Amino acid sequence: MPRACVIVLDAVGAGALPDAEDYGDEGSDTLGNVARAVGGLDLPSLEALGLGNVEPLEGCPPQPGAPAVAGRLTERSKGKDTTTGHWELMGVVTPQPMPVYSHGFPHDVIDPFMHRTGRGVLGNRPASGTEIIQELGEEHQRTGKWIVYTSADSVFQVAAHEDTIPLEELYDACRTAREILTGKHAVGRVIARPFTGEPGNYERTPNRHDFSLEPKRPNYLSLVRDSGLPVHGVGKIFDIFAGVDIDESHPTKSNVEGITQTERLLRELDGGLVFTNLVETDMLWGHRNDPVNFHRCLQDFDRRLPDLLDALRPGDLLILTSDHGCDPTTPSTDHSREHALLLAYVQGRNAGGRIHEGEFADVGATVNAWLGGKAPSRGMAFRGSRSSSRDAERPARRRSGVRERAGSGRAAGGVSLRDRSERAADGVRGGRRGRAAPSARGGLRPGRARGADPGRPRRGGRRGGHLAADGRARARPRRRRTGRRRPRPSFRGS
Repeated sequence: MPRACVIVLDAVGAGALPDAEDYGDEGSDTLGNVARAVGGLDLPSLEALGLGNVEPLEGCPPQPGAPAVAGRLTERSKGKDTTTGHWELMGVVTPQPMPVYSHGFPHDVIDPFMHRTGRGVLGNRPASGTEIIQELGEEHQRTGKWIVYTSADSVFQVAAHEDTIPLEELYDACRTAREILTGKHAVGRVIARPFTGEPGNYERTPNRHDFSLEPKRPNYLSLVRDSGLPVHGVGKIFDIFAGVDIDESHPTKSNVEGITQTERLLRELDGGLVFTNLVETDMLWGHRNDPVNFHRCLQDFDRRLPDLLDALRPGDLLILTSDHGCDPTTPSTDHSREHALLLAYVQGRNAGGRIHEGEFADVGATVNAWLGGKAPSRGMAFRGSRSSSRDAERPARRRSGVRERAGSGRAAGGVSLRDRSERAADGVRGGRRGRAAPSARGGLRPGRARGADPGRPRRGGRRGGHLAADGRARARPRRRRTGRRRPRPSFRGS
């Protein structure tokens, strides 16, 4: 059975998005600025895979013949947090931003929360999580009141000392908050933030737990499961998707544990998707504005990357990506509106340094195609899926030095990288580099995208194929087939 693995390096953004200024994030570049802050990246495994092809990075030069497809992905959702980022990676675009509370939560949220939990509230304002527990931790222990705070993201966070309030009571309180925060107050996540220690030396523990909204369906996780393959969530993936379409959850308390769990699954599973979140770059170092330890955290992953590659079997798909930025070199301690990085590698094949510039949902579209997922019954076709493999395997024109870009009529959910890695491998073995991706029905059109809005249908073209936040698949009009059918070409496998 086919296998795929997606690893999200949390908050490892790859440069500000065009609308970053609207979010106060102009100039943010998590990966690039960390590289400059530490005098150059020292990530030999990622460099060999093609990290330097994602964007210019000090200490990490580009690799013309890198084995992975590399690039940056644009977010269409309105937001810059974990929920919107991960959801869009799996095809759910959030067109309206989730609510944020720059002045704290209103009485119609806080009052029922206090009444139903039987405890008062301290804080109720935007704050750094590490700072507010130092400020209010002692009073919290004396009074037994919750520490409630938020951030620039759509979150309701509840902190409590583990010796003052038992973990299960904290989790129950967060479930209560999740029930209250609906409708116009439907924040993306309610987060339990337990901590320990003494006044002046409080520390958050790994027992954090997220309570998310449920994502709309269908999405690429549901389509993978509909094809009969399991989805395994490692780290906080189960929490981010509220358990929806996750067959088995493997919670972790550190990146090391997350990498170990991912490697174990890759060695044991016979098919399906392993979906992993590695959170420490965000939780421990991004929000604390610590570029040195941010880089060291990436080095820890880099040292284990060869183990993950060794666990792959021929034909396995591995995608490394991110969900947003959290630039530790800027004054802000919040997430930043940035591109996601992309490294997509197929075991036993060489992408020949190919570049892909697309959108977050290209990740889910590619995984779904790779695993043989079917298009929804309402007519959405995924380019590169097994159902359209004949179109995906048609030969493309040779064109050297072209960066692949999403055409103006290609929307978030409809682009697969599968045919690119296959064709790249075929071209390298045959001594022919620089093949363009297919432009007929099955993939990206080479050259610069036309028009400013990538989600807007081109005149005479086809409508985009993303999954909107309301769960509806955008239908495409059928194209009438004319002329003689071309014979299906033979394809050299690796």
